[in-house]
Amino acid sequence: MTAQGKVYLIGAGPGAVDLMKLRAINMLKDADVVVYDRLVSPEILALAPVAAHMVPVGKAPKCHSVPQEQINEILYELACDGQTVARLKGGDPLIFGRGSEEAAYLGERGIVVDYAPGITAAQGMAASFGVPLTHRGLATGVRYVTGHRAGDARLDLDWKSLACEDTTLVIYMGAANIAEIALNLMREGLPGKMPVLAVSNATTPREAVLLSRLDRIGLDIAATPVRAPVLFVVGHVVSLWRGASTLPLDPPQVMVGE
Repeated sequence: MTAQGKVYLIGAGPGAVDLMKLRAINMLKDADVVVYDRLVSPEILALAPVAAHMVPVGKAPKCHSVPQEQINEILYELACDGQTVARLKGGDPLIFGRGSEEAAYLGERGIVVDYAPGITAAQGMAASFGVPLTHRGLATGVRYVTGHRAGDARLDLDWKSLACEDTTLVIYMGAANIAEIALNLMREGLPGKMPVLAVSNATTPREAVLLSRLDRIGLDIAATPVRAPVLFVVGHVVSLWRGASTLPLDPPQVMVGE
Protein backbone atom coordinates (compact mmCIF):
# COMPACT_ATOMS: atom_id res chain seq x y z
CA MET A 1 0.00 0.00 0.00
CA THR A 2 1.33 3.45 -0.94
CA ALA A 3 2.13 5.69 2.02
CA GLN A 4 0.00 8.82 2.21
CA GLY A 5 1.69 11.99 1.04
CA LYS A 6 1.31 15.56 2.27
CA VAL A 7 0.60 19.02 0.93
CA TYR A 8 2.64 22.15 1.47
CA LEU A 9 0.64 25.39 1.11
CA ILE A 10 3.39 27.75 0.02
CA GLY A 11 3.31 31.51 -0.37
CA ALA A 12 5.60 32.44 -3.26
CA GLY A 13 5.52 36.13 -2.34
CA PRO A 14 5.04 39.01 -4.77
CA GLY A 15 7.37 37.65 -7.46
CA ALA A 16 10.99 38.43 -6.71
CA VAL A 17 12.97 35.31 -5.82
CA ASP A 18 14.91 37.02 -3.01
CA LEU A 19 11.63 37.94 -1.27
CA MET A 20 10.58 34.30 -1.00
CA LYS A 21 10.96 32.97 2.53
CA LEU A 22 13.52 30.27 3.33
CA ARG A 23 10.85 27.92 4.67
CA ALA A 24 8.94 28.25 1.39
CA ILE A 25 12.05 27.54 -0.70
CA ASN A 26 12.90 24.45 1.36
CA MET A 27 9.37 23.10 1.01
CA LEU A 28 9.38 23.70 -2.73
CA LYS A 29 12.69 21.88 -3.15
CA ASP A 30 11.25 18.90 -1.24
CA ALA A 31 8.28 18.49 -3.60
CA ASP A 32 7.52 15.62 -5.96
CA VAL A 33 4.74 17.64 -7.60
CA VAL A 34 4.24 21.42 -7.89
CA VAL A 35 0.67 22.64 -8.34
CA TYR A 36 1.00 26.32 -9.14
CA ASP A 37 -1.08 29.41 -9.85
CA ARG A 38 -0.85 31.81 -12.76
CA LEU A 39 0.57 34.58 -10.54
CA VAL A 40 3.70 32.66 -9.55
CA SER A 41 6.66 34.22 -11.35
CA PRO A 42 8.78 32.13 -13.75
CA GLU A 43 11.84 32.98 -11.68
CA ILE A 44 10.30 31.19 -8.68
CA LEU A 45 9.03 28.25 -10.71
CA ALA A 46 12.64 27.72 -11.77
CA LEU A 47 13.47 26.82 -8.13
CA ALA A 48 11.38 23.64 -8.32
CA PRO A 49 13.26 20.32 -8.48
CA VAL A 50 14.13 19.31 -12.04
CA ALA A 51 12.36 15.99 -11.55
CA ALA A 52 9.18 17.52 -10.10
CA HIS A 53 5.97 17.19 -12.07
CA MET A 54 4.60 20.69 -12.77
CA VAL A 55 0.80 21.12 -12.73
CA PRO A 56 -0.55 24.57 -13.75
CA VAL A 57 -3.97 25.42 -12.31
CA GLY A 58 -3.98 29.19 -12.79
CA LYS A 59 -7.06 31.34 -13.01
CA ALA A 60 -7.55 34.54 -14.97
CA PRO A 61 -10.44 37.01 -14.78
CA LYS A 62 -13.55 35.35 -16.24
CA CYS A 63 -11.43 32.31 -17.17
CA HIS A 64 -11.14 29.61 -14.54
CA SER A 65 -9.56 26.87 -16.64
CA VAL A 66 -9.37 24.65 -13.55
CA PRO A 67 -12.28 25.23 -11.14
CA GLN A 68 -11.47 25.39 -7.44
CA GLU A 69 -13.32 22.15 -6.74
CA GLN A 70 -11.12 20.37 -9.25
CA ILE A 71 -7.95 21.87 -7.72
CA ASN A 72 -9.02 20.51 -4.34
CA GLU A 73 -9.47 17.06 -5.83
CA ILE A 74 -6.11 17.20 -7.66
CA LEU A 75 -4.31 17.96 -4.40
CA TYR A 76 -6.14 15.17 -2.59
CA GLU A 77 -5.47 12.54 -5.25
CA LEU A 78 -1.78 13.42 -5.48
CA ALA A 79 -1.37 13.17 -1.72
CA CYS A 80 -3.24 9.87 -1.67
CA ASP A 81 -0.70 8.58 -4.21
CA GLY A 82 2.03 9.21 -1.68
CA GLN A 83 3.35 12.40 -3.29
CA THR A 84 4.78 15.40 -1.50
CA VAL A 85 2.80 18.22 -3.10
CA ALA A 86 3.86 21.87 -3.20
CA ARG A 87 0.75 24.00 -3.65
CA LEU A 88 2.43 27.18 -4.81
CA LYS A 89 0.50 30.45 -4.65
CA GLY A 90 1.45 34.04 -5.35
CA GLY A 91 1.68 36.29 -2.30
CA ASP A 92 0.44 34.61 0.87
CA PRO A 93 -1.84 31.56 0.61
CA LEU A 94 -4.08 32.85 3.40
CA ILE A 95 -4.69 36.34 1.97
CA PHE A 96 -7.20 36.10 -0.90
CA GLY A 97 -5.49 32.88 -1.96
CA ARG A 98 -8.13 30.27 -1.09
CA GLY A 99 -5.48 28.44 0.87
CA SER A 100 -7.83 27.98 3.81
CA GLU A 101 -10.46 26.39 1.54
CA GLU A 102 -7.94 23.90 0.21
CA ALA A 103 -6.59 23.16 3.70
CA ALA A 104 -10.11 22.54 5.01
CA TYR A 105 -10.91 20.18 2.13
CA LEU A 106 -7.70 18.22 2.66
CA GLY A 107 -7.92 18.22 6.45
CA GLU A 108 -11.43 16.75 6.36
CA ARG A 109 -9.97 13.85 4.36
CA GLY A 110 -7.04 13.23 6.62
CA ILE A 111 -4.31 14.84 4.52
CA VAL A 112 -1.47 16.55 6.39
CA VAL A 113 -1.11 20.22 5.42
CA ASP A 114 1.85 22.44 6.33
CA TYR A 115 2.09 26.18 5.64
CA ALA A 116 4.82 28.49 4.45
CA PRO A 117 3.64 32.12 4.67
CA GLY A 118 4.54 34.54 1.92
CA ILE A 119 5.00 38.28 1.59
CA THR A 120 1.69 39.55 0.28
CA ALA A 121 1.46 41.83 -2.76
CA ALA A 122 0.77 44.95 -0.69
CA GLN A 123 3.99 44.49 1.28
CA GLY A 124 5.92 43.82 -1.91
CA MET A 125 4.55 47.03 -3.40
CA ALA A 126 5.53 48.99 -0.29
CA ALA A 127 9.10 47.69 -0.45
CA SER A 128 9.43 48.20 -4.19
CA PHE A 129 8.07 51.75 -4.36
CA GLY A 130 8.76 53.05 -0.86
CA VAL A 131 5.06 53.69 -0.31
CA PRO A 132 4.31 52.87 3.34
CA LEU A 133 1.03 51.22 4.21
CA THR A 134 0.87 53.27 7.42
CA HIS A 135 2.58 56.56 8.20
CA ARG A 136 2.26 58.88 11.15
CA GLY A 137 0.00 61.78 10.28
CA LEU A 138 -1.23 60.15 7.05
CA ALA A 139 -2.58 56.69 7.83
CA THR A 140 -3.26 55.09 11.20
CA GLY A 141 -4.29 51.77 9.70
CA VAL A 142 -4.49 49.66 6.56
CA ARG A 143 -7.25 47.47 5.13
CA TYR A 144 -7.00 44.76 2.50
CA VAL A 145 -10.15 44.09 0.46
CA THR A 146 -11.00 42.12 -2.63
CA GLY A 147 -12.34 43.96 -5.65
CA HIS A 148 -13.85 40.80 -7.13
CA ARG A 149 -16.51 38.36 -6.03
CA ALA A 150 -16.71 34.67 -6.93
CA GLY A 151 -18.89 34.09 -9.96
CA ASP A 152 -18.72 37.83 -10.74
CA ALA A 153 -21.31 38.47 -8.04
CA ARG A 154 -22.18 42.03 -7.02
CA LEU A 155 -19.63 43.77 -4.83
CA ASP A 156 -21.28 44.18 -1.43
CA LEU A 157 -18.45 45.75 0.53
CA ASP A 158 -19.04 48.02 3.50
CA TRP A 159 -18.34 51.18 1.54
CA LYS A 160 -19.04 53.52 4.45
CA SER A 161 -16.38 51.96 6.67
CA LEU A 162 -13.91 51.73 3.78
CA ALA A 163 -14.22 55.43 2.92
CA CYS A 164 -11.91 56.54 5.72
CA GLU A 165 -9.23 59.14 4.97
CA ASP A 166 -7.09 57.97 7.88
CA THR A 167 -6.80 54.44 6.48
CA THR A 168 -4.81 53.09 3.55
CA LEU A 169 -7.07 50.95 1.38
CA VAL A 170 -5.43 48.17 -0.64
CA ILE A 171 -7.64 46.57 -3.29
CA TYR A 172 -6.72 43.17 -4.68
CA MET A 173 -8.16 41.81 -7.94
CA GLY A 174 -10.02 45.04 -8.64
CA ALA A 175 -9.06 46.02 -12.19
CA ALA A 176 -12.40 45.12 -13.75
CA ASN A 177 -14.40 46.92 -11.05
CA ILE A 178 -12.18 49.84 -10.07
CA ALA A 179 -14.50 52.49 -11.57
CA GLU A 180 -17.44 51.13 -9.53
CA ILE A 181 -15.28 50.87 -6.43
CA ALA A 182 -14.09 54.46 -6.77
CA LEU A 183 -17.63 55.75 -7.27
CA ASN A 184 -18.89 53.98 -4.15
CA LEU A 185 -16.02 55.31 -2.07
CA MET A 186 -16.67 58.87 -3.25
CA ARG A 187 -20.38 58.49 -2.54
CA GLU A 188 -19.45 57.74 1.06
CA GLY A 189 -17.29 60.84 1.36
CA LEU A 190 -13.79 59.93 0.21
CA PRO A 191 -12.51 62.93 -1.80
CA GLY A 192 -12.04 62.55 -5.54
CA LYS A 193 -8.54 64.04 -5.28
CA MET A 194 -7.40 61.12 -3.10
CA PRO A 195 -4.29 59.66 -4.77
CA VAL A 196 -4.39 56.12 -6.15
CA LEU A 197 -1.48 53.95 -7.21
CA ALA A 198 -2.15 51.01 -9.54
CA VAL A 199 0.71 48.52 -9.47
CA SER A 200 1.22 45.47 -11.66
CA ASN A 201 3.73 42.65 -11.03
CA ALA A 202 5.46 44.51 -8.20
CA THR A 203 9.06 43.44 -7.41
CA THR A 204 9.54 41.67 -10.77
CA PRO A 205 11.21 42.82 -14.02
CA ARG A 206 7.67 43.20 -15.43
CA GLU A 207 6.73 45.76 -12.77
CA ALA A 208 4.52 48.65 -13.92
CA VAL A 209 2.78 51.48 -12.09
CA LEU A 210 0.08 54.01 -12.89
CA LEU A 211 -0.44 57.11 -10.76
CA SER A 212 -3.95 58.55 -10.65
CA ARG A 213 -6.59 59.82 -8.25
CA LEU A 214 -9.92 58.44 -7.12
CA ASP A 215 -12.13 60.52 -9.42
CA ARG A 216 -10.33 59.38 -12.59
CA ILE A 217 -8.73 56.01 -11.86
CA GLY A 218 -11.47 54.20 -13.81
CA LEU A 219 -10.83 56.34 -16.90
CA ASP A 220 -7.06 56.10 -16.54
CA ILE A 221 -7.06 52.31 -16.26
CA ALA A 222 -9.31 52.07 -19.32
CA ALA A 223 -7.09 54.45 -21.31
CA THR A 224 -3.77 52.99 -20.23
CA PRO A 225 -4.43 49.42 -19.14
CA VAL A 226 -1.95 47.97 -16.69
CA ARG A 227 -1.44 44.27 -17.18
CA ALA A 228 -3.11 42.05 -14.57
CA PRO A 229 -2.66 41.32 -11.76
CA VAL A 230 -3.18 44.87 -10.55
CA LEU A 231 -3.06 46.08 -6.96
CA PHE A 232 -4.65 49.43 -6.11
CA VAL A 233 -3.44 51.55 -3.19
CA VAL A 234 -5.84 54.32 -2.16
CA GLY A 235 -4.76 56.84 0.43
CA HIS A 236 -2.61 59.79 1.43
CA VAL A 237 0.46 57.54 1.74
CA VAL A 238 0.66 57.42 -2.07
CA SER A 239 1.87 61.04 -1.95
CA LEU A 240 5.12 59.77 -0.41
CA TRP A 241 6.04 57.86 -3.56
CA ARG A 242 8.95 59.53 -5.35
CA GLY A 243 6.92 59.68 -8.59
CA ALA A 244 3.95 61.40 -7.02
CA SER A 245 5.13 65.00 -7.39
CA THR A 246 2.27 65.76 -9.80
CA LEU A 247 -1.26 64.48 -9.25
CA PRO A 248 -2.69 63.40 -11.57
CA LEU A 249 -0.44 62.57 -14.50
CA ASP A 250 -2.12 63.97 -17.59
CA PRO A 251 -2.25 62.12 -19.88
CA PRO A 252 -1.93 59.04 -17.66
CA GLN A 253 1.41 57.30 -17.95
CA VAL A 254 2.55 53.82 -17.08
CA MET A 255 6.06 53.44 -15.71
CA VAL A 256 7.48 50.02 -16.52
CA GLY A 257 10.45 48.40 -14.82
CA GLU A 258 13.62 47.42 -16.59
